[in-house]
Amino acid sequence: MKVKATGGPAGAGVDPAHARQLLYQMVRIRRFEEKAAELYTKMKIRGFLHLYIGEEAVAAGVSAALEPEDATVATYREHGNALARGISAGAIMAEMYGKQEGCSRGRGGSMHIFDDKTRFYGGNAIVGGGLPLAVGLALADKMQGKKRVTCCFFGDGAVSEGEFHESMNLAALWNLPVLFICENNLYAMGTALERSQSVTDLTRKAVSYRIAASAVDGMDVLAVEAAANEAVNAVRSGQKPYFLECRTYRFRAHSMFDPELYRSKAEVEKWKKRCPISSFVKRLKKQDLLDDGDVEELERQVAREIEEAVAFAENGTWEPVEDLMRFVYSERGAA
Repeated sequence: MKVKATGGPAGAGVDPAHARQLLYQMVRIRRFEEKAAELYTKMKIRGFLHLYIGEEAVAAGVSAALEPEDATVATYREHGNALARGISAGAIMAEMYGKQEGCSRGRGGSMHIFDDKTRFYGGNAIVGGGLPLAVGLALADKMQGKKRVTCCFFGDGAVSEGEFHESMNLAALWNLPVLFICENNLYAMGTALERSQSVTDLTRKAVSYRIAASAVDGMDVLAVEAAANEAVNAVRSGQKPYFLECRTYRFRAHSMFDPELYRSKAEVEKWKKRCPISSFVKRLKKQDLLDDGDVEELERQVAREIEEAVAFAENGTWEPVEDLMRFVYSERGAA
C-alpha cells in the first residue's frame, strides 16, 4: 500500500464564496477558543480546557469534505470540530458553563461535547477512546447498508495506545468506512513525537494494516480540504478505511494547567508565522478574493455570534438536583 503526500500549494481557481466560508469557520473557532480561555480565567468555565488555537485548518478543511449524514468522533480538544460540524456556539458554550441548555445538558463539559442531530459523538476524554466508537459506528452503517462515512479525529499521542492498533486492524479486516484523521501537533501532552515514536511518519502505521494513507500540511486549509475530499471519496466509494495525517501545531499550552516547559517560545513563534488564518487571508488578498473590509465584516459577524453564545450560556439554567439520577437508564424521546 503506497503512501501519498498531498497538500502542496493550493488556491488556484478557488471559489470566492467557499473560500470566505472556510475563513469564517477558522476565525469563529479561533475567537470562540480565545473567549473560552478568557472565561476560564474568570471561573465561568471549570474543569479541564484544551484549546484548538493553531489547528483550525484541520477542522474547517475536513468538515467541508463531509456530508451532513456522516458521523464525527473527536478528542477532548473538540470545540473546533463541533463548531465546524454545525453545533451552535451557544450550545457548546452553555455546555462548558455546565448549564442544562448545553448540548450534553451541562453534564459533559468541555471534553464531552455530544450532539445526535449533527451525529457528533464526542468529545472523548480518554486518549484514543473515540477510535473503537468510530469502528462501531462504521460497522453499524455497513451492516445497515448505509453509504455513510465515520470521521474519527485523534492526536499523535493516541497512536501509542492499544485501541489505535485494534481499531485500525478491525477497520481493515472488516473493510469499514472509517476516515481516520490524525491531528499530529507534534506533542502528546508534553512528550515530543520523536521521544515517543521510533517511526515519526505516522502514515506508515496505517500502511502496516494495509490501509491507504496520506499526509497533508495541516496549516493549509485548502490543502486539508483537498486531501480530505480525496479521502472521503475513497472511503465512501470503496467502503474501506483511509488514514489522513494532518501535520499541524497548537499555539497554546496542552491545557490551562500546562506550564509548557517541554518546548521553547522560539519554536512556538516559528510555527505562529504559519498561522492558518493569517496565511489564508494573505493568499486570498493576493488573489483579489478578499480585502480589508471583508475581513472586518467577517470579524464583526463572528464577534456577534460569540457574544450571543456567551449571553446564552450566562442566561442558561442549572439542572435541578432532583434530576441527579436522571438518564442512569435511557429515556426514549427525552430532551
